Amino acid sequence: MVKEELIRRLKEVGALKFGEFVLSSGQRSNVYIDIKHACTYPDVLKLITELMAERVKNVDFDKIACIELGGVPLAVALSLRLNKPLVIFRKQKKDYGIEDDCIGVIEPGERFVVVEDVTTTGRSALSVVERVEKRGGIVKAILSVVNRGAEIQNLISILTLDELISESS
Repeated sequence: MVKEELIRRLKEVGALKFGEFVLSSGQRSNVYIDIKHACTYPDVLKLITELMAERVKNVDFDKIACIELGGVPLAVALSLRLNKPLVIFRKQKKDYGIEDDCIGVIEPGERFVVVEDVTTTGRSALSVVERVEKRGGIVKAILSVVNRGAEIQNLISILTLDELISESS
């Protein structure tokens, strides 16, 4: 019943908001799910991590990949839980230091799970998939805490928007 506990805690910490919102996809919605905020509570992050680990237990992969900002605490927590290295992608390539958009190492043939907080269109996760593959990695699955309705290949989600709303009524 970890899933029900997560839904309860997401409500309690104010991660489920109702009103008028513009999502990162540009879409408008009357529901906003703030997993970034929820991850600032250690017990909520632990619940999410337990469910993520359970959902990928049958996926054969070597590393975890994510994009800043929302995916970082999730990827770090899952990395610690499963003892697997991770790679973090910046939204944009930086123009100082080593001028890269990737923190971590991708070796050709390494298998990845891409972690994301909320999936609406999948655009963000698919940008990570593209960058992993460009460097020779293989993406086995995309793991999202909440799927708002995206239909993309190999997407595994802990919760759907419908589950979250129906459990919140």
